[in-house]
Amino acid sequence: MRLPLFPLGAVLYPLELMPLHIFEARYRTMAARCLDDCIPFGILWMDEGKMASIGCTARIQRVLQRYSDGRLDILVEGEKRFKVAQLYDNRAYLTGDVHYLDESVPVPAQHSVKRVIAQHMRLLELAGRKISPSAYRHTSTVSFIIGRSAGLSLKQKQAVLEIPSEALRIRYLIEHFEALISKIETTRALRKKIQSNGHLERGDL
Repeated sequence: MRLPLFPLGAVLYPLELMPLHIFEARYRTMAARCLDDCIPFGILWMDEGKMASIGCTARIQRVLQRYSDGRLDILVEGEKRFKVAQLYDNRAYLTGDVHYLDESVPVPAQHSVKRVIAQHMRLLELAGRKISPSAYRHTSTVSFIIGRSAGLSLKQKQAVLEIPSEALRIRYLIEHFEALISKIETTRALRKKIQSNGHLERGDL
């Protein structure tokens, strides 16, 4: 399938909503085509001049604002993961032949899904945020729901997007949370101890 492509310094996940400010003329042209023809475009993470080969399709849900100079704000929703097979630069914007990525086995065990959800809720609690359990209702792709607010760097977010199965993505996130939550809890405990007695014991270091 030939797809318009939008290199971006961000990573989009399936089912994720993302606002975008479209200001370059070539991408205004791209957005106009996508709106007129009701087609998606592909978002690919661009980092230090290097573009990822695996991305996610984005479908424009609505135009938030149009500016007099042609710029526009849009809201897109991630749909499907894809991999670029061939790039083309014969239009104002980049296009590519892509193929969509199917989920591979293995399927995640339920205890792993429950564990990663509990870890994510704990992380949000530590950050002073709360989330309803209903937010995880898309259990077949819960990794992408969690990955949006998992304390991942862009490099890590891209790594999750490229992992071929839900089971392996959940394993990645469980290991990530084990390290991150432990670090946060240790930092909070040390901060509390400092505030309470003004010094640290040797065993705390």
